[in-house]
Amino acid sequence: MATESTDLSVGSPVPARAGDRLPMSALLALATAVFITSLTETLPAGVLPGMSGSLGVSESLAGQSVTIYALGTALTAIPLTAFTANWPRKRLLLTAMVVFSVANTVTAISSDYLTTMVARFAAGVAAGLAWALLAGYARRLVPPRLQGKAVSVAMAGIPVALSLGVPAGTFLGQALGWRAAFTAMTLLTVVLLGWIAVSVPGFPGHPAGERPPMLRALGVPGVTPVLIVTLVFVLAHTILYAYITTFLAHLGMAGSADAVLLAFGVASLASIVATGAWIDRKLRVLTVASVLLVGVAAAVLATLAASDVLVYTAAVLWGLGWGGVPTLLQTAVADAGGKAADAAQAMLVTLWNVAMAAGGVIGGVLLESLGAGVFPATVGILLIPVLVIVVGARAHGFPVRRPAAEPAA
Repeated sequence: MATESTDLSVGSPVPARAGDRLPMSALLALATAVFITSLTETLPAGVLPGMSGSLGVSESLAGQSVTIYALGTALTAIPLTAFTANWPRKRLLLTAMVVFSVANTVTAISSDYLTTMVARFAAGVAAGLAWALLAGYARRLVPPRLQGKAVSVAMAGIPVALSLGVPAGTFLGQALGWRAAFTAMTLLTVVLLGWIAVSVPGFPGHPAGERPPMLRALGVPGVTPVLIVTLVFVLAHTILYAYITTFLAHLGMAGSADAVLLAFGVASLASIVATGAWIDRKLRVLTVASVLLVGVAAAVLATLAASDVLVYTAAVLWGLGWGGVPTLLQTAVADAGGKAADAAQAMLVTLWNVAMAAGGVIGGVLLESLGAGVFPATVGILLIPVLVIVVGARAHGFPVRRPAAEPAA
């Protein structure tokens, strides 16, 4: 039996752990980083009136603080990942979180719109660098047969941020002011820095003089299908999620938005648990099921949304389908990327944020031109090519048998 495994992105040995137990303290530290960066991206949406009033701009302009964050990630994830490829991984992660805490501190104290937008851009840059690093970091902590579970724990920060963090941040912003919400993000990040320093082991970067083949990663079999699925799937999700309150108002359920989002969030958490349990053996099946569940949810909302019960049912199906998607796609692109996994991860992070930004823009255009009722049908149409690609990429991208699940030689 092998006593060590090999990291797919760099090739550093990873000791097998007694009983194959997950290093939960380290993984939960990574999950907290995912939680903080995910929550900070969307937090302005919950404190928009107070934020716009303090900065002396319209709510529309204040809302661009979400867009500029995503733009910072999308524009810099790939070049910064290449530039820092030789840095020790722990030092890089700590540096990214320090920059993130400084950017949130500036956001919390700034009274100038331009300064706030610069800080939000910097936060997006730091978050993008961390995101390109975190899934690979989680994989390197465990042997290949546990990599899916490890990534699942690390990525659990996303549904927790969406289901619990955003409502909590909104409540804090309403009770103590929007600046208190961003100050809380800074304090959490400071605590996280200590946690990472104590609990997360260090790994080397790429050897000196060696850079990950960023663009050549697109030529690795399986990488491009996963990236296309990421772009279109996240776009479809964001078009509806970004305007879910508006869509529910269209249905006469404006007062139920919190409850519907809670149903979505709880189902997302259940999806994360199921994904963690099965991903190392059933990545392809889980990905197909995710697409189908979100598609069925969209179909229900498009045709049967006159019933409140069916709206809640659709929210649960949507959450069950979506909750595991970040883990599934991060794992799939790392599996496909092999030695170019760092580059592939950076591309995935970039396309994810491009899709989020585009979803907000396209959703706004659809709302103005066709009305909120068109959102579910749009999601369903976009998911057709997603399903076709996932089903077709059975040899590479979403293979029947995960290469990382095979025993180390």
